[in-house]
Amino acid sequence: MVPVLAGWLGLGWLFRWGAPRRPREPTRVWPWSLLPIAIGGLYVYLADSFGDVDLGAVFFHLQAGMEDHGGADRNIAAVLYTFSMVLLLIAFTWLIRVDHRWRLSERPLALLLLASNPLFYGVGQRSASIVTDDGAWLERRYVAPVINEAPADPPNLLLLYLESIERTYADTERFGDAYADLAALGQRARVFEGIQQLDNTGWTMAGMIATQCGAPLMPAGLLHDSQFEPLGKVVPGVDCLGDLLDEQGYHLTYMGGASTAFAGKGIFYEDHGFDRVMGREELSPRLDDPDYLNNWGLYDDTLYDITVEEVRQLSQGEAPWAIVNLSLTGHAPEGYPARRCEQRQGDYDGIDILYSVKCSAWLARDLIDRLEDEGLLENTLVVIASDHLTMRVSAWEQLVSGERYNTFMLLGNDVPPGNVDRSASTLDVFPTILEAMSFEIDEHRAGLGVSLLSPYPTLVEQHGVENVNTRMREETALQNRLWEGLVPEQQHDEEASTTEQVVETPEDATGEQPADVQ
Repeated sequence: MVPVLAGWLGLGWLFRWGAPRRPREPTRVWPWSLLPIAIGGLYVYLADSFGDVDLGAVFFHLQAGMEDHGGADRNIAAVLYTFSMVLLLIAFTWLIRVDHRWRLSERPLALLLLASNPLFYGVGQRSASIVTDDGAWLERRYVAPVINEAPADPPNLLLLYLESIERTYADTERFGDAYADLAALGQRARVFEGIQQLDNTGWTMAGMIATQCGAPLMPAGLLHDSQFEPLGKVVPGVDCLGDLLDEQGYHLTYMGGASTAFAGKGIFYEDHGFDRVMGREELSPRLDDPDYLNNWGLYDDTLYDITVEEVRQLSQGEAPWAIVNLSLTGHAPEGYPARRCEQRQGDYDGIDILYSVKCSAWLARDLIDRLEDEGLLENTLVVIASDHLTMRVSAWEQLVSGERYNTFMLLGNDVPPGNVDRSASTLDVFPTILEAMSFEIDEHRAGLGVSLLSPYPTLVEQHGVENVNTRMREETALQNRLWEGLVPEQQHDEEASTTEQVVETPEDATGEQPADVQ
């Protein structure tokens, strides 16, 4: 920002802004541009904090609730941004009042600022769904997940979400050995390359819903009846991994170091079949050192210690079990590396995200090694996945310099090792997990996803990321399905009567033939 500031100060000095050679009487007016400037400042703050600004994430968190978040380290930045914006608005108001040249051009400037603001542009795109010709493109491709046949001896499931540890870090030329421990696990796992990120899947709750429900997390928006209260349900209209495994008699546990109250996380798991949902509030009393916490909650070394205890306990029962585990080490902007990593990597400088990436990868590998050494992973499928691509971190420029992909690998349960390189998205993780657990599902599909263990083409392979994202911004029918029960009945009935599943062209059909894949 320093060159930009210097440029503006130079223009101000050159053109005598605020002190014209032929001044007119100052006028007490309020500039039209105050609101556009404020919205622009909000966008700059969001872009600086997160990198890519996702309006879906903003809308969802406003409705799902942001209490008990761990972003306290951004509070100072928020205060500084707010203070800077207040000074800017005061200075601009003074300039408009004392310099008639700015007053004459101020209204066109306000329109220009609004039109060029990415936030305003994004809202306009989402508003296009109101008048779109086809708001059911994704809905026609959605297949309700159903297990047709289960194996005689259903396997257990350990699903490890590694916060923001995208597969892009596997590039040793850009990131050195940060991903080395996951690469080592990948040598005996089924590794899926090319897992891309679609809109409405790029934050933690959206990533978990995409990979467990096969659907993007399209925010409830105005479909939510109680606009001034947090959501009481999270995607109640679709069945997800937990719902299906619960019907098969699984004991389901969610474990994460952060609070389950944040962003409706606890509500989602409790409403979708999970027996135990444990976050910071439930797990912190079990710590040997009660002060060993970060802004979000538990560090991953202690979380994984408790995870081992949970696996031991569940393994003593007769029912198959599934554990979903969410880490914190790689959380933007700097990460939260555990003490145990300092014994291996040295002191953390508080900035370098690659230290945290390496720590997260080693902790995950160490957890799996410990469980295997105790014989606790027999007849168990281990899934290692990033919840989403990382947001702005110290290695941001290296990350965005090329294509970016999510981590997804399967280990155990007789899944043959090797690499699968094909264009896919996190929506395809859901049916892939089901088939890797030897469940038979309709047409190798669940939700919008296609099993990557099958030869059938994925949504991304058929239509491309940009086309799918464009359709998503116009979609209303799938949004209604996701939030069924929160949608006003009259609106739901009208939508259902206008979204018959009509196939416009052969290319638009949903019953595609298998494609050759690598």
